[in-house]
This record gives sequence, C-alpha cells and structure tokens, in this order.
Amino acid sequence: MHNEEWIPLLNTLQQQRQPCVLITIMAERGSVPRGGGSKMVVTAQQSWLTIGGGNLEYRCMDIARQMLQQQDAEPRCEQFPLAARSGQCCGGAVTVLFEPLITPQPQIIVFGAGHVGRALTSILSTLPCHVIWADSRSEYLTHPAPGVELCLEEELSDVVSRAAAGSYFVVMTHNHDLDLHLTEQILRREDFRYLGVIGSQTKSQRFRYRLRGKGISDQQLEKFRCPAGLNAVTGKLPAEIAVSISGEIIAEYQRQSMQ
Repeated sequence: MHNEEWIPLLNTLQQQRQPCVLITIMAERGSVPRGGGSKMVVTAQQSWLTIGGGNLEYRCMDIARQMLQQQDAEPRCEQFPLAARSGQCCGGAVTVLFEPLITPQPQIIVFGAGHVGRALTSILSTLPCHVIWADSRSEYLTHPAPGVELCLEEELSDVVSRAAAGSYFVVMTHNHDLDLHLTEQILRREDFRYLGVIGSQTKSQRFRYRLRGKGISDQQLEKFRCPAGLNAVTGKLPAEIAVSISGEIIAEYQRQSMQ
C-alpha cells in the first residue's frame, strides 16, 4: 500500500466506525528513513503504511495507541532524534504530527454468535458505535452486518483483556461456564460502562452466588445486568431479546453522555 492511499483508507475506517490516528512526518533534518509527508495510519489493533520502520515507527505507534486508549482528540507534534541511543542509526531528526481523525465511539463487544447475537449485532450496527462480535467458533461467526468487526478468538478472555476502557459488554455464549468466566473477568476490570448477561432470573441468582464465592463484592455485582435487557420487553424471540438489550444499552449510553 502506497502513501497516496491514506485517504480511501481513512474513509474505509470511518465506515467501519474504527477510531484511528493519522501519523505524518512534518519535517526532517539530516539523514532520515522517510521524508516529509510520509504517513501511516494506526488503530488499536492494526497499522498501515510506514514512516520508516524501526524504533521511530514503534514509538509513534505506541503514542498513537495511547491517544486512542485515552480518547485524546487533540492533535500533537513530537520531535524525535534518530541517534544510536534512541535505537536508530540515521543520525537525523524528524517532527511528527499525530492527528486523531475519527472521534472515538462507544465500543460494544458481543460475546456469542448464536441467533440472539446475530440479531443484536445487526441492530447495533445501525448505531454510532464500534461493534465487535466475538466467538471461538468460525462456523457461526459469519456474514456480519455492515460495520461489525468479527473477532474469532479461541480464548475469549483475551478479548476482554484487550478491550478499551469504557467498553460495553454483552455476554451470551453457548456455554454457561464460559459466560460466568467472562462475567467475572469483566467485573474485575471495573472500568466498563455496561455489562449485560443473557439468561433467566435463576441464572442470575446462580451467577451471583458463584461470583461471591470467587471474591466478587456485592458492590461489583450491582454493576451487571442479568437478565440483560429492558424489563418491559418480555418476548423470547431473538429479535425481541435483541431489541430489549439494544434499548438498555442506548439508555445507558445516553445517561452517561449527560453526566
């Protein structure tokens, strides 16, 4: 991919609702790996193009991902000497501009690619949010709605670990023990905005009992919803459950945006 392709690349990321940072070499002095105007694009998980590789590129990617993690929307410039002690042997120096070009949107992670998961991600894909649909079974994780990011992961707990602070989580896998494990891991993070777990009142009671046995406090247990969804919506069809959970997520998002 050549540098002139950064514009359609940013357009694609915007359609996918992925926040990113555009990195540009603004000025250079002496010997440098890439000249002024060189660009790269960085998201939380990927990068495209190059500003020369090596330690310079690594440091710039790290700064960009810190900006994404902190939801820092202000552009900034940094100067980098390319001496041997900084891991580069060029001997010159560069000024680098970091531009967060896509406003970070709420990240919603849906665990489980069953009928309800498919219906839910389809609804969420129409909202101004970044939807990640995660499962360990490739045969179920297919044909997502436009803008939904597929996440095929054998260890779904790794998805929880990588999630950005302030994420919304919905747990509805094919396995109750896995649901419990993910719920515990999310509760221990204590930096999420919403945690909904699909199930019955009986499942809720069992989960709370077992989570207390794992050291989860009553204060932490108050932070998750099980059964997930609006109480007023009592239907059992996948679409009805999906609408109920979507409504609860929207209500929580609007409540927090007003604080």
